[in-house]
Amino acid sequence: MAMVIRRLLILPILLLVISFLTFLLTNFVPGDIAEDMILRNGGQPTPELIRDVQVELGLDHPLLVRYGHWLIQTLKFDLGTSWITEQPVMEEITQRIAPTLILTGTSVVIGIFITFILGMLAAYYKDSFIDRAILGFSLTMNCIPDFLLSFVLLFLFGYVWSVFPLVGYGTWQHVVLPSIVLGVGLGAGKARILRASLLEELSLDYIKMARAKGLSRRTVMFKHALRNALIPVVTQLGASVGFLLGGTVIIESIFNWPGLGRLGLQAIVSRDIPLLQGYVLLITIIIISINLVVDLIYLYIDPRMNSKGGTNHV
Repeated sequence: MAMVIRRLLILPILLLVISFLTFLLTNFVPGDIAEDMILRNGGQPTPELIRDVQVELGLDHPLLVRYGHWLIQTLKFDLGTSWITEQPVMEEITQRIAPTLILTGTSVVIGIFITFILGMLAAYYKDSFIDRAILGFSLTMNCIPDFLLSFVLLFLFGYVWSVFPLVGYGTWQHVVLPSIVLGVGLGAGKARILRASLLEELSLDYIKMARAKGLSRRTVMFKHALRNALIPVVTQLGASVGFLLGGTVIIESIFNWPGLGRLGLQAIVSRDIPLLQGYVLLITIIIISINLVVDLIYLYIDPRMNSKGGTNHV
C-alpha cells in the first residue's frame, strides 16, 4: 500500500498546482470579460459600466488576491456563483454528476465486456478467421468517428425501427444508444491491446512449461496468462474512464445528454470563469481518484508493483 499512500500525500499539492494553473490560464483569456458580459446582456460597454462590472465580479483585484479568495472559498466547499446563470457552481455541477456517472458506468461495462470477449477470442484463435474478423471489427470501429456511429444508430434504432428514443435523459432507454457508442469505441481498441498482451504472455517460458506439463491451452490462458496480461489493459481503461467523465461533449450534444462534458463546453464558450474553474477542479479530482483505483487493481493483479513504485497511467 506504500504506492497508494505516496499518491495520497501528493494529492493536495497536485490539486493546488492544477487549481492555480487553471485560475491563471482562465484569467488570461483574450478580451475583456466584463465587456463581453455587458454586450451579452444587451448593454453598452461604457468605461464606467465596465468598471462597475469588474468590481462586481471581483476582477479589480490582483490575480493572486483573487486566487487566494477563490482557494479559501473552495476549501469551504463553495465554488462561487456562475456568471451566466447566477446559480451556485456546486449546484450546477451536482446536477450533472448523476447523468455523467450513469452514461460513463454503462459505457465502461459495455467496453469491458467487448474487451474481454473479443480480446480473449482473438488470442485463443490466433491467425484464424475469428481472429482476423475481430481485428477487422476493432480497426473499423476505431476508424469510425463516434458522431458517425451515433447517427447510424439513431437512424436505425430511433427512426427506422423506433426501438429507443432519439434524444433526451430520464429513462433507461435513453442511455442505451449513447452508451453503446461510447462502449464500442472503448472496447474495440482495448480488445486489440488485450490480444497482444495475451499473445506476448503465452510466448513466455513459464507458459511453455505449463503446456509441457499437460495443461490445456484454455487452462493456461485463463488461469495463468490472463492475470499477467491485464496490466496494460487496466492502464488504458483507467485513462479512458477519465476521458469519458469529462470529454464526451460530442456524444452528449448529439443525444442531448446533460453531462459534465457539455457543462465544461458551456463554461468555455460563455467564458464563465467560476464554472470553468469548478469543472476543471472536479475532473482533476475524479482522474486522480481513478489513478488510485487503478493502483489498487495493479496491487491485486501483481503485488510486486508495490515495491516498484507504481506506474503512471492517467
